[in-house]
Amino acid sequence: MGAEPHTIAGLARALAAREVTSELVTEQCLQAISARNSELNAFIRVFADQARDEARQADAEIAAGRSRGPLHGAPISLKDLIDVHGVPTTAASRVRAKHVAQSDATVVERLRRAGAVLVGKTNLHEFAFGTTNEDSAFGPARHPLDPSRSPGGSSGGSAASVLAHMAYASIGTDTGGSIRIPSAACGLVGFKPTFGAVPVDGVVPLSTTMDHVGPLCRSVEDAQIVFDVLRGAAPSAPPVGGARGLRLGRLRDYFMARLDSAVAAAFDAACARLREAGVDLVDVSIPHAGDIATVYLHIGLSEAAAYHAATLEHRPDEYTPNVRLRLEMGRYILAEDYLRALRGREILTAEVDAALGGCDGLLLPALAIPAPKIGAETVRIDGADEPVRNMMLRLTQLFNITRHPAITVPCGVTADGLPVGAQVVGRRSADAELLAVARALEPCFEPETVR
Repeated sequence: MGAEPHTIAGLARALAAREVTSELVTEQCLQAISARNSELNAFIRVFADQARDEARQADAEIAAGRSRGPLHGAPISLKDLIDVHGVPTTAASRVRAKHVAQSDATVVERLRRAGAVLVGKTNLHEFAFGTTNEDSAFGPARHPLDPSRSPGGSSGGSAASVLAHMAYASIGTDTGGSIRIPSAACGLVGFKPTFGAVPVDGVVPLSTTMDHVGPLCRSVEDAQIVFDVLRGAAPSAPPVGGARGLRLGRLRDYFMARLDSAVAAAFDAACARLREAGVDLVDVSIPHAGDIATVYLHIGLSEAAAYHAATLEHRPDEYTPNVRLRLEMGRYILAEDYLRALRGREILTAEVDAALGGCDGLLLPALAIPAPKIGAETVRIDGADEPVRNMMLRLTQLFNITRHPAITVPCGVTADGLPVGAQVVGRRSADAELLAVARALEPCFEPETVR
């Protein structure tokens, strides 16, 4: 399969050329799951027999000239917040132990129509309410490069499944960074589209005004392929231009104030490569960036607590302790605080829009620290101990508040070989433009990645 055996785009070309079969690559993914899932805990449920049947059907249709598009025959995993008919949607919680989905989520219907092969449902931080994937009824997912570390969260099993070659892409959710954080931690591309661009029906909610669905994969081209399917559009092939002449607003101050030194060095080196490639980097700011965490928490905790009100009241002991604590906190937020946070959202949205003025995108790191050790509660930054959760959310949650599209792309590795990700943010509803910009920047970020 040449130089790109693990991308969806490369697989589609190889399938079309009859160089490989979906049955073969699906079996390879299932073998990888069998070999490493006991160690990595990436999957909660594996659809082995069903996946083999779907792969054989895809091969027959492609051979008969009935290709459904570039996702046809590609093995895909799903975060276990997403309904698959007849299968439990656990949300990694004992609260949903008896749940069985009565229908497919819309995104699953669209994946099936595109001919994707569904290999299983992946582990996550319980109800997507965390950044490390540690608080799960099924135990923590682990990083394929170092199983003592977190793959990030909440879509940690999704990221681990792609990095460990258990799937060609995964469908995750992102309420504060839950696609972009694990993608950055695992050296993958993670795309959070504009709010509402991808339907969320049949997906267990966390925060109804900040939830997004999107792909974790190995290239920006793959992100475009999967995004087209998820939004119900025909496959698109946006023109791929070079990076020269692009203008990016580099977010400073708050966004660069507390970074792990290795992350800062890798990001600065990536910025230097962008300049060498002819990208114009201009410094921009978000005046009310100091209010991001407060606005995020008052919206997110309130909406999460409202959804969980009945089970918190009657079955509180079935939650993991940390998730239960966060949900309980949401029950004590006043209505006036929630409304004040909505006003804060309007201000922050306007400031992000203003920062994007005259720019092709905003640029900042995706994750302030490398993948943390499982069980670590704090991390040392500039001589101070910082909470791991806060550090992992710090650079992504703004764009769930404002609901702009954002994508993380690998931009380097630390001395320990842990990935570092850059984040590019686009205008609202301009997802295709952001993907085109990210695809132009991708070769400049880092010639050698863990992929």
